[in-house]
Amino acid sequence: MSGSLNIPRFHNKDFTVLAGSMLPMGMLINYFLYGNSYFSSSAQLAITTIVTFFYLGAAFLSYSLVAIFLRTRFPDDRDNFKRLGICLSIFFLMSAVYISLLLLAYDYVHFYGYEYIENDFTKSYITLVTVNIFLTFLNEGIYRFEKFKTITTETEQLKKEYMHSQLLGLKSQMNPHFLFNSLNSLSSLIHENADRAEEFLDHMSKVYRYLLRNNEEKLVSIETELNFIQSYYFLLKARHEDALDLRVKVSAEVRQLWIPPLTLQMIFENAMNQNAISRSKPLQLMIRDRHRGLEIINTVQPKINNINSNVEIEENINNKYRLLCGCEIEIDESDNQRSILLPVIANKELYLV
Repeated sequence: MSGSLNIPRFHNKDFTVLAGSMLPMGMLINYFLYGNSYFSSSAQLAITTIVTFFYLGAAFLSYSLVAIFLRTRFPDDRDNFKRLGICLSIFFLMSAVYISLLLLAYDYVHFYGYEYIENDFTKSYITLVTVNIFLTFLNEGIYRFEKFKTITTETEQLKKEYMHSQLLGLKSQMNPHFLFNSLNSLSSLIHENADRAEEFLDHMSKVYRYLLRNNEEKLVSIETELNFIQSYYFLLKARHEDALDLRVKVSAEVRQLWIPPLTLQMIFENAMNQNAISRSKPLQLMIRDRHRGLEIINTVQPKINNINSNVEIEENINNKYRLLCGCEIEIDESDNQRSILLPVIANKELYLV
């Protein structure tokens, strides 16, 4: 609900742990304070238990806020011992304050006749500290387990997206039309220009070698992807000649960054499926770097009966980026031009599991 209270949570079981720990904790503290008289009256048992439970529940939430802050401040697993040490030290101080305030408040209002004695503080504080230590490690274990499940789920989803991506790529390269057209172009070149035919065959082998080598990779360098797309473009250029034009303006620095494999090919192939290609009106494509990523631009000249594959391909690319780095592609289209901006990844190791 839009109006519901959004309380920060350390993990999805926060409130289950709160209810399961603070209720018996409150009853134990009340027993320390009142002894057997705590159970002598049902009204006293109910009211003191409820008051203490809500008080300790509020304390539990404040502990959670501290734990969430320290998790954000020290996210690296190498800082776990440091983070837990700081966390427990703060919890111990907070526990002393919370127990003191509770006992002094009970004493001040003579809550069911309570009068403060020092031994009550000692017993209650030691109990709360012990529970704090147990809950800290319990919450840490639950958090790690949930994180493991999330990573496992995302990894499986990512595998599915990459398998789908490979299928989309293979559709364009392995279908009979592409193979027939490639072989037909090669046959013509053998008779017309043997050197050109040899070059064509070399690029054709690079295209299929790339598919076989990178079918399990989650990320490839932009340099590697550009080399592949140049070979792929060479095959298409041999057939379309002046009806197709590709320009690449990517700096050496950006070429060392990373993107998911086959991303450029899927965008390239989709642009060809969507747009008419002719010598009088060639399809022009450009790949260039921008400050936020890698931009692919193509002219817009729709076919009369075009194949509307934009949604499937773009959703596949978007899903891969969401699962890898939590970002998305940006699409900008006008009457004459379509632009897709791809995020680039600087550190490959951060996104591999």
